[in-house]
Amino acid sequence: MKKVGLVMRKIQFTESQGPRVFAERLRDIALELGVEIVFISPERHVSGHDWIPGYEHEKGDLVNYDIVLDQIYSQNIEHVIYTISGFTFLKMFIKNSVLFPHSFPDPALTGYEMMKPFYGIVDKAIVQTEFLKRQFNDVFGVTDVNVIPIGFSEEMARKHFDPSAIVDNRILWIGRDEENRRPDLVLDYARQNPDKEIFMVFGGERYKESMKKYDIPSNVNLQFALTQDQIFTLMNSAKVYWSCSKFDTFAMPLTEALAMGKIVVKPEHPCYGHISSKHAFAGNERNWFELVNMAAASPLKYSPDNREYAFDMFSSSVMKRGYKEFFDQWLR
Repeated sequence: MKKVGLVMRKIQFTESQGPRVFAERLRDIALELGVEIVFISPERHVSGHDWIPGYEHEKGDLVNYDIVLDQIYSQNIEHVIYTISGFTFLKMFIKNSVLFPHSFPDPALTGYEMMKPFYGIVDKAIVQTEFLKRQFNDVFGVTDVNVIPIGFSEEMARKHFDPSAIVDNRILWIGRDEENRRPDLVLDYARQNPDKEIFMVFGGERYKESMKKYDIPSNVNLQFALTQDQIFTLMNSAKVYWSCSKFDTFAMPLTEALAMGKIVVKPEHPCYGHISSKHAFAGNERNWFELVNMAAASPLKYSPDNREYAFDMFSSSVMKRGYKEFFDQWLR
């Protein structure tokens, strides 16, 4: 069986959010395709938190190359997928290296200036959206780019779908306590709309501590590090899914929300152009609260159109087809 190394930061493998979900999904799909995905990460990491001055992640990546290369060489791995720009230099050591970014040097994101030099030497990438493919070409001149979505679990989306369990005034938000995710906006919305029940879900236990700095309204329910089963159960119970982030490379919870038939409110930034079904409404800071209230007041309990669109565009079957084509070419 052919081996492919998947290089991610240690913290990405440990938290219950996008990168780890992607890693496990890729491992399972690859196994069906006769490819073994080997998880590789530095044993030491610079900080458990984002962007403490002097401890920025990219600096930590650079001082961890020896550990990462030792793991790659000890397993006789010749093909590597890395998800973080700090490991772009792997291509100097491993000819068959491809970037699958969980972040992107966009001005909306913290640390984008530090990411930019790494992206300048990328020559091959897999991205989750057509928008990112265009960005790689337009901003960095990278043309060898495959688009493969992170597919949601069809099994989960079928197992947990139960329209009778939807709570009409329940709004769901999933994110991190980071400035570009705008948890402050959600708390403001909750204060202004005491009739709504808002669930805020955070990917890691570390956010329990950081969320203590906010005054949490009584109609907000905070959840941390939920399993996929718990996420889909909660997703099913909400009527509206709201994302107010400044930028996303894919926004996996948004595609899961579509798959569960949620009425979706999202940012109007073009990076969310793939979330374009009948009941997915784009807005901004000036009109989000109104959009969320309109969505909650809709006579529609859920959206069959959103659900069908998600299964056609973002399911694990779509992801599997994409990686089959990619591996057939890349591992030849």
